[in-house]
Order: sequence, then C-alpha cells, then structure tokens
Amino acid sequence: MTKKKGTKKVEKAIAATFTGELEITRSGMGYVIVAGVEKDIIVKQGDFNTAMNGDTVEVNVFKSNSKSNRKEGTIAKVITRKQTEFIGTIQMGTNFAFCIIDTDKPMPDFYIANEKLNGAVNNDKVIVKLTHWKNANRSPEGEVIDILSQQKQNNVVMKQLLLENGFAIAFDEAVMQETIALTDTITKDDLAKRKDYREVLTFTIDPVDAKDFDDAISFLQLKNGNYEIGVHIADVSHFVQPNTALDKVAYAKATSVYLPDRVSPMLPERISNELCSLRPHEDKFTFSTIFEITPNGEIKSEWIGRTLTHSNHRYTYEDAQEIIEGKDGLYKEEILILNNLAKAYRKQRFEKGAINFSSQEVRFKLDENGKPIGIVVKESKESHQMIEEMMLLANRTVAAFVANKKVKDKAIPFAYRVHDTPGEEKLAIFAAFARQYGHKFNTTTPEKIAESFNQMLLDAKGKPEQHVLESLGIRTMAKATYTTKNIGHYGLGFEYYCHFTSPIRRYPDVLVHRTLQDCLDGNPQLDATIEEKCKHCSVKERDAMDTERAANKYKQVEYLMDHIGEEFDAVISGVASFGFFAETVAHKCEGLVSINDLMYFDQFEHSEVDYSLVGTHTNIKFSIGDKIKIKVIAANLEKRQLDFAWVTDVLPKGNKANLNKKNIDKPKRTTKPTDKSGKRKK
Repeated sequence: MTKKKGTKKVEKAIAATFTGELEITRSGMGYVIVAGVEKDIIVKQGDFNTAMNGDTVEVNVFKSNSKSNRKEGTIAKVITRKQTEFIGTIQMGTNFAFCIIDTDKPMPDFYIANEKLNGAVNNDKVIVKLTHWKNANRSPEGEVIDILSQQKQNNVVMKQLLLENGFAIAFDEAVMQETIALTDTITKDDLAKRKDYREVLTFTIDPVDAKDFDDAISFLQLKNGNYEIGVHIADVSHFVQPNTALDKVAYAKATSVYLPDRVSPMLPERISNELCSLRPHEDKFTFSTIFEITPNGEIKSEWIGRTLTHSNHRYTYEDAQEIIEGKDGLYKEEILILNNLAKAYRKQRFEKGAINFSSQEVRFKLDENGKPIGIVVKESKESHQMIEEMMLLANRTVAAFVANKKVKDKAIPFAYRVHDTPGEEKLAIFAAFARQYGHKFNTTTPEKIAESFNQMLLDAKGKPEQHVLESLGIRTMAKATYTTKNIGHYGLGFEYYCHFTSPIRRYPDVLVHRTLQDCLDGNPQLDATIEEKCKHCSVKERDAMDTERAANKYKQVEYLMDHIGEEFDAVISGVASFGFFAETVAHKCEGLVSINDLMYFDQFEHSEVDYSLVGTHTNIKFSIGDKIKIKVIAANLEKRQLDFAWVTDVLPKGNKANLNKKNIDKPKRTTKPTDKSGKRKK
C-alpha cells in the first residue's frame, strides 16, 4: 500500500515528459539528452528504473533547479535498448550464477540460471545476452551466448567495442535460416523484369582486401561515338524483403562496421560476400543507372532499373592506378576514358560549389595474431576518385528522379542524404583562426563560403597549416545525415542526393532501392515510417564511427607500445588547458603532452581564441598545426591513451625562446621531462 501511495505522489509531481538518450557517467550520475532541449535532464542513480547507458528512454521531469536552470527526473520506461549483449565474468553460486559486466559505469550484475550458462564455469569471460528485465528491484536476467576465456585479448577488446556501441556479434538462428533458404537462381520471371547486361563489359574496382563488392561499372562504345556507361549496384532488396528476420537485423545494425582486423557485417556473409557481392565471372542481380555520355562528358540520356550483370574482371585500386599512370593492363582504353570523364565531373563539382576537403585514413599491417607491425597512411588517388565520381553520379541521379515524383501533389518520403551549411558561430571562429595564416573568408552567402574554403585549401596545400585547417574545417561543417526533408548536400554542391550505391553495408541504400522500385512501378508510397528509419540510421552511423575510432586508437596504442622512448615528428592537433595533443606525421597516432611536463619550462595559459598555449615568461607558444618533435613516454591499452613528451630540440615555428632562464618562478610539477632514453630526468 505504501508503494502505491508513493507512486501516486510521483505521478502528481510530474511537470513534463521527454524522450531522449540516457548517458550515465562513471560517478553514477545520469543525463538524458533531449533534442531541442538546451540542458540535459539530470537523473540520479536510483532513478534509472531498468534503463542502461545509451538507451532511448522516456523521462518524467518532477523538479527544476532554479539556480542551475537544470531539470531533474526519473526514467519512466525504456523505449529502445542500445545494447543487449555484454561482456563479463561468471561468478558461480549453488544453483545459479551472476555475470559481472565489464564496464567503468554503474551496472547491475546479471542473474544467469544454470540452464542458461551454456557450458560456462566460474571465472569464465563470456558474452551474455539480456533476456528479461522488467523490475528495477530485481537483477536483469541473461544467458551466455559465447565463452571468451580462451580467446586472445585483442579479440575480446574488438568484440567489447562492438557490443558497447550496440552492434551484435552474431546473427540469430532465424536470420541464418532465412539466409540459407535464399537462392541466386535466375528465373524466367527475373529475365522478364530485368534488363540483361551480362554481355556488356563490366568490372569492379575495390580495395585489395575487399570481400563485398557493392558496385561495378559497365562500358560500351556506341556507334554514334558516345559511351554507354552503367553504374551497377548489388540488388540487396531482391534478397532482403521487408519485415523478414533478415530485414529486421539489417535495420537494427543499419551499417557494417569496419575495424582494423575484421568487418562486423550488416548482413550475413552468405549475402554480403556471396549472393550479393559482384564477384568476377558470376551472374548477379543488380540495380543500375545507365547513361549515354558524349566524349566531352555531356549526359545525353539516363535509364534506371533492375538488371542482370556479369563482371568480367576485378581490379584493385592499385591495379587501376597503375593503368592510369601509364602501365599496360586489361581494358586500358576503357579505364582511361572513365578516368578522363571522372576528372571532368570532379572539376565541374568544385566549380559549382562543392568543397574539396580531403581526409587521411590509416591502414594497419597486422601479423597473424592481429598485432600491428606497421601503419600506412592511405592516399586518395585518381583510381579512387574515378569510382567516387561514378558513384556520386548514380546517387544524385536516383535522388533527383524520386524527388520529381509526387503522390497527390505530395512529396514521396525518401531517405535523402543531406548536408547543411555551417553554423554562423562555428564559422566565425574558424574564419578568425584561418585569418592568422593569411586566409580570408567571405561569409556573405553559402556560395561565397564554399569558394573561401576551396581557396584556403588550395593556398594551404603543402604548407605546415594544411592539416590543421583541413581538420578544423571539417569540424566546422555540419554533419551529413539521413532525412526525408531534402535541403540538398552543401559539401558536394548537389540539390538532390541520396545513398544508392552501397546496400550491402548501409541500410539507407536498401530503403532507397525499395522506394525507387515503387516509383518505377508507378506505385510510390507515402510511407510515414521513413523519417524515423532515417533518424535511426543516422544514429547507428555515428555509433559505427565511434566504434571504428576506438578500435583504431587501440591499435595505435598497441603499435606504439613497442616504440616507448623513440622520437617522432608530429603536428599539434588539439590544445586544452591540461596540455596539447600531437599527432605523429608517420602514423597519425595522437597522444597528450601534459601541462605538467610543460610547466618545467614555464607557466602556460590556454587561449581558446587561437587554439594555443602561451608561456607567460618565455613566450613559447604551442598552436594547433605547429610542427614539433615528441617522444613516446607511455602507452595505456586499457584506456587507449598515449602520453608524449615534447622534445625541446624543435621549437614551434616562430619561437626563439630561451629555455634556460633561471629567473622563472616555476610552480611545482608532478612529473619530470624525459631524456633521450625515455627515462625521467632526476
């Protein structure tokens, strides 16, 4: 009875109800992040109900703090769980067990019935799946789905990162049974509904280690001197039908996740690597955009529809690049024609307002145990840009086609890929920073902003500030996202844009294929669920990026563990009151140079305006983009952190400070600088 009275009091006290994402800190405090609400809603540790970190929840606000202007509430219910599988350690009882979850945040132990242990014994490291938790006063219930005790640490960590971000490790039985039942047999009905392109020259160009080939290019010389060029995409929607177990799991993941030593695929390997992968010398179901193009790049006509294709050859990017650079190779003439067209389209894009950002990615060389033995910075060459331009052409053609279809004068709900103009405040800060390097920004119109960015990137090429201006420029931009509300893609300079070309690894592309086919059939649907699906896919895309960054960081730390005490050229990549971050030039590994080490030389003040630390006595200035030399002094795999020391042989550009001044009133420091061996000086 007391409990019921208490419940009534809480209900009467509710001021408002919101939906948002719960973030739980290490200290146990929770915050619900609500779109459109400036300050997060505070939720104390006893008020989580059955919610866990990352869950989408409904929160009842029952009071506001007038001093902090902060709302406080309790979790009413969990709407969706971010994570349902966890890594932990089994602790056996008499007739049951508990699983202690590996996390640095407050988390209840899972109750595991003996029949749900599936062979796990005391102290085993396991993956446990949440099966039931309706009452916050009782433990969540789970079952062991994998035993990790004999697996290598690297394997456990990669699985942990995937699970923490809501990506299941394996596909369940229903999904696998549906996958086994699929067939790639081409029927008379398929032939009647598809354009047969199997006799037209077709090839793929992909990374050397790729297994899922989403896209292929076909080339046909026409009698009138023009070219018929097809962009053929794996027809995943032929196999993955709406509301099946396969469709539900693909939607839940929404994207494949690419880690240094593995891929966590959106779809089972039989689909991604076999049935849908456009492998050479195999007939495949495809969805295509086909263009008649003149030798000078003018598009005379376009066709969109389902096809059958047969890849004649598989190129790696390196193979295609060698042909572009003059080496003989199969279908050389076709490759060179495609490259010339791509260069023309690329030039046109930038002339029309696309922004020419380039980002560097790293690839790890791993030994047989997954240990990194080298790091290679990947370059974007003409072979990459050639395929990129063909995919951009297909994507914008499909988006424009659907955008021009209506149902009773209403726009068709469609998964556009949009990119907004940069926010005024962020842009003003960046423009002021770029001005220090002599780069002027015209912010009067979106077109002038794009022109300014491109001119800056051109002028900065090869200069010390290039990397920092590119990095900060990208951060200044709005984030691209999926939505039915088309505002165009500012960064690419397109009025209409979508993702059509990678349905093996992206669920929005599957949505696009389905809507596109409805339009081609003359039966477009006003599907009210598309916007919610777009939001979900945008969230999962960010989750995948977080997972990939964390995995790359882990491998970078693991790599530099073998290089403690060694010195490397670096560039300052970030500045804060507690020190500055530096990124090695050779490996793109980022570590912290602590303010405690810098205080040996001077007291430093943090300037947020120009992203710098400035010595109050010596005037030494550490700014983003400065070239320096660092020494690796510590590598913590568990925290995925690197600690660097500044090697004083190289002063930041423009500094002529005397580091041996004796009259500086130095504060006490907690650490000492290192000598050449990596040991702390006495």
